[in-house]
Amino acid sequence: MSFQCAAEQAAWREVKEGWRPLYGDVDSMGVAVEWHDFQMARSFNWGRTFHPHSLEFCLNLDGRGEVGCSTKVNYTSASAGYYAVGDEPIPASRRANDRHQFATLEFSRDHLQKQFVENEGDLEPQIRRVIFGDKNATVLGPARPMSIEQRAVVTNLATPPVPKAAQILWYQSKALELMAHFFFEPKAPEFFCQRQKRVARERVDRAKELLARDLVNPLTLESLGQEVGCSPFYLSRMFSREVGLTIPQYLRKLRMERAAELLRTGRFNVTEAATEVGYSSLSHFSKAFCETIGCCPVLYPVARNVILDR
Repeated sequence: MSFQCAAEQAAWREVKEGWRPLYGDVDSMGVAVEWHDFQMARSFNWGRTFHPHSLEFCLNLDGRGEVGCSTKVNYTSASAGYYAVGDEPIPASRRANDRHQFATLEFSRDHLQKQFVENEGDLEPQIRRVIFGDKNATVLGPARPMSIEQRAVVTNLATPPVPKAAQILWYQSKALELMAHFFFEPKAPEFFCQRQKRVARERVDRAKELLARDLVNPLTLESLGQEVGCSPFYLSRMFSREVGLTIPQYLRKLRMERAAELLRTGRFNVTEAATEVGYSSLSHFSKAFCETIGCCPVLYPVARNVILDR
């Protein structure tokens, strides 16, 4: 996976392969996940790697570091915390001769404002002030012990347990999981997950309504995504998870069920029923009908009493 992290490359050059960008780029995407594993004979100026107007979370597995000047926050093994950078750089260093292993989640404050504009009230108060307050302010959050679950996630970041093609989505989900521990009030992570599930169900239900509205000229996946407020890829994934069918499979099911209703009335022949649900090819319609309903459409009016609708 290759990402542009030019702003940090010079600062991390001293540790050579001990710094590895895993996902994103703060400058172009507003978010980055990075892995660090290095040891040096002298202390390392860690503060040079921080981005202006950013919020960074350090998930420290091993090695000692500190952030701040008159007030300092110390990072020890299995601790985590955050620091918000304003206009001025923040002094920070990593202890000489320690084996430093840690991950960072880095965000531009502008990016976070866009992401949490609808969830501002659920955020932990200090985080809310950092994101929606003065972006030039410098804020140092406390370093706290990481939970067993957090440590397990951080350990896996360096070697994700998924195929390379799926790693971007995996990093996105793990970043969200780790963020919840810092961003939200004590009961809010559960609430946030519940809200995400509710929004997903609402989007899928809305997509179903839109598909049923016009079986002859259904909306494209791109148009459906615009209507429900998410990307086509995300909608497709959500829909399959919630419904158990892909969007094309669900649309075909709707069409065949509607065609069966028309044939049951006795007022439509097979060709007319096919046209009513958007099929111009009678052979394609007959094949889809047989696979979905269980018999060919010509026989359906006679056989419907002995067929279990599916």
